[in-house]
Amino acid sequence: MAVDPGFHARLAQLIQDERRGMRGFVALLEREEALLVHSQIDALALLAEEKTALYRALQRLSDDRVVMFARLGAKVTNENIRIVLASNPEALAAWEDVVALAEEAKERNRVNGQLITQRLQNNQQALTTLLAAAEHPQIYGPDGQSRPTAGSRHFGSV
Repeated sequence: MAVDPGFHARLAQLIQDERRGMRGFVALLEREEALLVHSQIDALALLAEEKTALYRALQRLSDDRVVMFARLGAKVTNENIRIVLASNPEALAAWEDVVALAEEAKERNRVNGQLITQRLQNNQQALTTLLAAAEHPQIYGPDGQSRPTAGSRHFGSV
């Protein structure tokens, strides 16, 4: 794949920017996991905004890479990027970091999704229990034994 020297420099800079962004994204996912584990739900809303902004910035970098390769008439593949960067070991190492960080981010996001699902299930179970208790309040007699609620009737009673 024949490319001009300026392409190499632009791609290397783009990958450096992407590596920085991916490091930040992984760190953000680590913070998200800690907030989920410690039930700091209010802080998650602020983190979600930051996560969205960082994701969009990373997406723009990826889109820029696609445009660069499209101008060459090539698709962005891991192999094509490695071919182009073969003469630049530093940029190639940065690309390998980006790939590894993307895998780490994918795994951390999966774990965080499981934590969120678990929390939702726990909340749903608690809500179901509370609603059931509200429909059937327990009344206790002077002897401390539970009695049927005032609204219950036995069949055959008037």
